[in-house]
Amino acid sequence: MAGQKQNQIFSSFSNDQKLTHHSKHLLLELYRCDNAKLNDESFLRCTLNRAAKLAKATVLNLISNKFEPQGVTAIALLAESHISIHTWPESNYSAVDIFTCGQNMLPEIASQYLIDALKAEEHSLRVINRNPPSAVLKEIRTVV
Repeated sequence: MAGQKQNQIFSSFSNDQKLTHHSKHLLLELYRCDNAKLNDESFLRCTLNRAAKLAKATVLNLISNKFEPQGVTAIALLAESHISIHTWPESNYSAVDIFTCGQNMLPEIASQYLIDALKAEEHSLRVINRNPPSAVLKEIRTVV
C-alpha cells in the first residue's frame, strides 16, 4: 500500500487479559446528502433526538449552532455519552460521531437512521470497540 498511511493500534493489555467490547465509538461520514436538510438546524436537532431514542439512549440535552452562510453543528448529550453531527451543505457532506458507554445502547440503529434521514447516497462507517473498566460498565447512573 504505497503512499497510504496505516492506522496503528497499541494496547498494553497482556495476552491473558480477556477483552470484552461493551462500548463502541462509531465514526460515520455521509456523502451526497440532501443539502437542505444539512442546513436545517431544527430538522437536525429533531433527527439527532429521534436517532438517540431509536438507539435506546437517554437524551439529557441538545445543543446546536447554525453557521453563516451555511452549516450546522449539533450535539445530543446522552446519559450513555453523545451523538454529534457537523454538516457542510455546500459539499452535501456531514460527519457524525456516536460514542457509547455500556452495552444497552444500539448505536448502529442510530447510524442507519441518520443515513436514511439525511438521504445519504454514500457513507463510510468505522466502528471502534472500546474497553472501559468493569466498574464503569456496572455503574448505573440516574438522571437528576
